[in-house]
Amino acid sequence: MSVNPADSTVFGGLFGSDAMRALFSDAGLVQKMLAVEAALARVEARLGIVPAAAAEAISAAAKVERVSLPEIGASTRSVGYPVLAVVKALGRAAGGDAARYVHWGATTQDIMDSALVLQMRDGLALIEARLGEIIAGLGEQARRHRTTVMAGRTHLQHALPVTFGYKCAVWLAPLVDHRTRFDEVRRRALTVQFGGAVGTLASLGAKGRAVAEGLAAELGLAAPDAPWHVSRERVVEVASLLGMLCGSLAKIATDVMLLMQSEVGEAFEPHQSGRGGSSTMPQKRNPIACEYILAAARGVHALVPMMFSAMAQDHERATGPWQSEWLALPQIFALTAGALEHAAVLARDLTVDAAQMRRGLGLQQGLIMAEAVMMALAEKIGRDAAHHAVQQACERAVDQKLPLVEVLAVDDVVTPHLDRAALERLTDPASYLGEADAVIDRVLARLR
Repeated sequence: MSVNPADSTVFGGLFGSDAMRALFSDAGLVQKMLAVEAALARVEARLGIVPAAAAEAISAAAKVERVSLPEIGASTRSVGYPVLAVVKALGRAAGGDAARYVHWGATTQDIMDSALVLQMRDGLALIEARLGEIIAGLGEQARRHRTTVMAGRTHLQHALPVTFGYKCAVWLAPLVDHRTRFDEVRRRALTVQFGGAVGTLASLGAKGRAVAEGLAAELGLAAPDAPWHVSRERVVEVASLLGMLCGSLAKIATDVMLLMQSEVGEAFEPHQSGRGGSSTMPQKRNPIACEYILAAARGVHALVPMMFSAMAQDHERATGPWQSEWLALPQIFALTAGALEHAAVLARDLTVDAAQMRRGLGLQQGLIMAEAVMMALAEKIGRDAAHHAVQQACERAVDQKLPLVEVLAVDDVVTPHLDRAALERLTDPASYLGEADAVIDRVLARLR
């Protein structure tokens, strides 16, 4: 097994996406750091802090192809951070006098945190794009199956009828909420980090704030009121949001996996020859997408607490907690991307067996409609008496293996108030869907 399956040649296609892996790769990180250094030089040139020619040379040289990743790796093992090697490599690539002005007034964490924010920005964009596809797919499923009646289940047992469209709307509603949360978290989290050694920017004198605001504008980020070297709420909020998103996807995967059981067989992952197959059982169609959504979600949920524990940072620069974020956050993004890849397939191409859903409604010979009968009878004799009478009828139906309507039709408590025609209507699952249609409409209205 690989150290990080999301980066594995064998497992990477199951636990991540190519785009997210590239973003959080060594080359991706170094390119973001170079972009921050180049932006800093341009801003400082405009403010007259460094020569314009130096800023131009630094910007031209700030390409990952111009530096050696193995050299940066070797230096990082010695120094503990990659920024010193990046600065030296960028200076050599820029050449001449420009090397003197690389990293002017900055500190290591300024560059790494700002680079991380750029990674988060691009990573959130990738996630939101895939989330949009899932939302659209589930919306279409909700429309298509608005009238596909099935058993609603509580505690894994038949409870009341619902529609599959309603089930999809219930899956969909939290995802629409997450889309709003992404808008909110971007405003708070996509913030430049630039504070110098302890956050005071003393090395830049009176121009420190102007540089910070200029750097934020150059990178398309917000400028914080205070440095956040040791205030990690921004990155923790992003990690937490991805944890919630994975939880919502895991709920969908759990439901689909249960619907795929041989004894249920009401919905299935889209079939591809060989997908979900067994090395020994030719008939198998295992819920592969669901399994990897759940595995990725559990991985994310194990890593989010590491982000929370890293919030306890000492004084103006932390001793250890900051580095633990490097272990957790890239994996959180990668695993979330992997879960979304699988969920997009489910949302778009889930196979629904409406006939099997109808058959499933009849498995208990009408018991699923007991509440409907009880509520109608309650209007005549009161709720407690009605509940007792229908419960007794359900027990007789189970013991005698008879349809509920047949037992009710000869019940001395029921028949004076509900005739056979009324009982037939009350035990029709399509007649007792309550707000299911309205829920679908409200959720779909949010998509529009």
